[in-house]
Amino acid sequence: MPGLPSGSFSSSVTMPSAGRGSGPASGRGTRGTGSRPGTLGSGLAEVPPVLYRDPAAVVMRDPEVPEERRFCGAPGCGRPVGRSRHGRPGRTEGFCPHDGTPFSFAPKLREGDLVAGQYEVKGCLAHGGLGWVYLAADRNLDGRWVVLKGLLNTNDAEALAVAEAERRFLTGVDHPNIVKIFNFVRHREPGGGQMAGYLVMEYVGGESLHALLRRRLHETGGAEALPLRQAIPYALEILRAFGYLHERGMLYCDLKPANVIQVGRELKIIDLGAVRMIGDSDSAIYGTLGYQAPEIASDGPSVASDLYTVGRTLAVLAIPFSPVAGGAEAPIPDLADLPPAARYESFHRLLLRATDPSPAARFAGAEEMAGQLVGVLREVRAAEDGVPYPAPSSLFGPERSAAGTVLPPPGREHALAPLDRAATAAGPPVRPAHGRALAPLDRAAAAAALPVPLADPADPATPFLSGLTARTPAELTAVLGSAPHTPETLLALTRMSAEHGAEDTPALLTRAAAELPGDWRVLWCRGVHELVSGDLTRAVRIFDRCYDLLPGECAARLALAFSLECAGDTSAAARRYETVWRTDRSHVSAAFGLARTLFTAGDPEGAIGVLDEVPSSSSHFVAARLAGVAAAVRSRAPDSLDAAALTAMGERLDGLTDLDPRRRGELAAETLELALAWLGTGHARGRGRAAGTILGVPLTERALRQELERLYRGLARAADSTAERHRLIDRANATRPRTLL
Repeated sequence: MPGLPSGSFSSSVTMPSAGRGSGPASGRGTRGTGSRPGTLGSGLAEVPPVLYRDPAAVVMRDPEVPEERRFCGAPGCGRPVGRSRHGRPGRTEGFCPHDGTPFSFAPKLREGDLVAGQYEVKGCLAHGGLGWVYLAADRNLDGRWVVLKGLLNTNDAEALAVAEAERRFLTGVDHPNIVKIFNFVRHREPGGGQMAGYLVMEYVGGESLHALLRRRLHETGGAEALPLRQAIPYALEILRAFGYLHERGMLYCDLKPANVIQVGRELKIIDLGAVRMIGDSDSAIYGTLGYQAPEIASDGPSVASDLYTVGRTLAVLAIPFSPVAGGAEAPIPDLADLPPAARYESFHRLLLRATDPSPAARFAGAEEMAGQLVGVLREVRAAEDGVPYPAPSSLFGPERSAAGTVLPPPGREHALAPLDRAATAAGPPVRPAHGRALAPLDRAAAAAALPVPLADPADPATPFLSGLTARTPAELTAVLGSAPHTPETLLALTRMSAEHGAEDTPALLTRAAAELPGDWRVLWCRGVHELVSGDLTRAVRIFDRCYDLLPGECAARLALAFSLECAGDTSAAARRYETVWRTDRSHVSAAFGLARTLFTAGDPEGAIGVLDEVPSSSSHFVAARLAGVAAAVRSRAPDSLDAAALTAMGERLDGLTDLDPRRRGELAAETLELALAWLGTGHARGRGRAAGTILGVPLTERALRQELERLYRGLARAADSTAERHRLIDRANATRPRTLL
């Protein structure tokens, strides 16, 4: 990314976990998902069930491979075979005209054939990359339905080697999201032909994701793919299956919608013909154009390439475009080009990271990708349903404080400004322009409010660090500086220094980057440093990169929103604040940030509505209500009001019990000043200006002036300085009712 420091996480990225090697990330990546394998939706979405299909209804009556799908199976060839010529249909068996390799697309088994003396064939189900798939009944188990997966060409030694490899390790695969392999058998072809091998698998009588997607596209005229609340749960189940395979040293290699079946509310990955062991450099590589990672030809399959296929599959399920365009992979569309149903920034960023051309820039493991995808699903559901979907993060602690909750005191243009008696001789004062409802965001306060990245539980210093949260920043820095050196003590010291603008922060960041290359938490500390030091352009770039890496984390979006707001891009900040607040109401900083940006954009009613959403259980509830009162008072011009609106403002303030007397007095004075200014406008005349009350005061000039005088004199007695006290007394004298004395 332009503008970032050299070697700053543009490729390899690691996550804090029990093991920092090349293996899968730890279980922290999916903590709190509230789901179990085999349950679609992760507890966050209700995926429509798919009825079990009677095997007899899915057997092909006339099994034939369409000519457009007939290709030579020899490595390095792959050219069309068995095609029509001169009006004659193409041959289903023969030799490739390009390299002489024999081919056969005719089924080798027929209804009634008995394979291995146990499996009675009922017919063909489908034709896949490695040959025909048959339905059979297991005579040894009371006719239990099974599937026999045969070979594309029994004369193909390489295909036979693949089948033998499957026999060695696939029969031990046992996961609820992966089709069960029961057996591996051989059967001699009719007429004394060669021996053919067959995998014996469980029958999954549902419907493939490819078929579900095609039906959806047909129903919508190609305008809509599967909704995200359905496509994302599919991807989560696939990732659970991939995590299982990767932990056992296996790679799936050929994921696509046609290889995944839903039955009821469960998902099964089928067609394990392309599965191979990690590190296997000899077996043939199978994949599908449009889904296969670009580095496969040069580097071979890997965990990263498997995750690439998940990203591509998810994109195809959720975005109405073909994965293949002109023989090349179609790119992920820009965010603005996504259909409205999929136009979520976090979802888009997740797809881009999962399908990054560089394997090192993708997710490190299936659990890490699943953890971020769950966060994206929470955002999607919150937006669709209008209710939050909070959950503890597996990477960040909770928000430490709420930034930007300070309510600025009334400016001198409001209640504290001296009133010119001559200027108001003809009537009540005309209220000047409105001010802020909330104070500008302080950069240091924003950095101190951000959630803290969680420490690696395997680090020996983590228990020690967890007991230091109650100390002052100076004490923490001193203790961390003298603590035994571990990655976590270095990160903690770097973060503390960054938050407090310490002079040694750049040196600590350089040291941390050298000792922990690729750890995103070093990048996070660098973003905090730039935010506090005031280099907001770099802070925005760094936290934008953090958002790329952690698209499901509210903390990343909040940090980016803080930086954007401080940099003056309030509209971009507002979008991030809104998604965070909509998803998780524990991030109160997002509510105040959204309110500030809405107020700045001229939408005080929207700002008040957001502040009213802060729950009463929050420690910032009173601050939010105070800000709402200030927004209501400071955003309205006197000539735009009526008696009912003024009364409602007073009721808002009256509803705040146990409020600090001084703060209440200041807001009450602002509110009554507004009412007094309203009385002085021509709009107030003829509206029954004596009708109603505000804060228990009749809406008459004399009553309002009397109460204002009382309030100002009370505030003067509690003033912090002599000058402030004099201004308040002057204000009291200027607003008191006129007398003949």
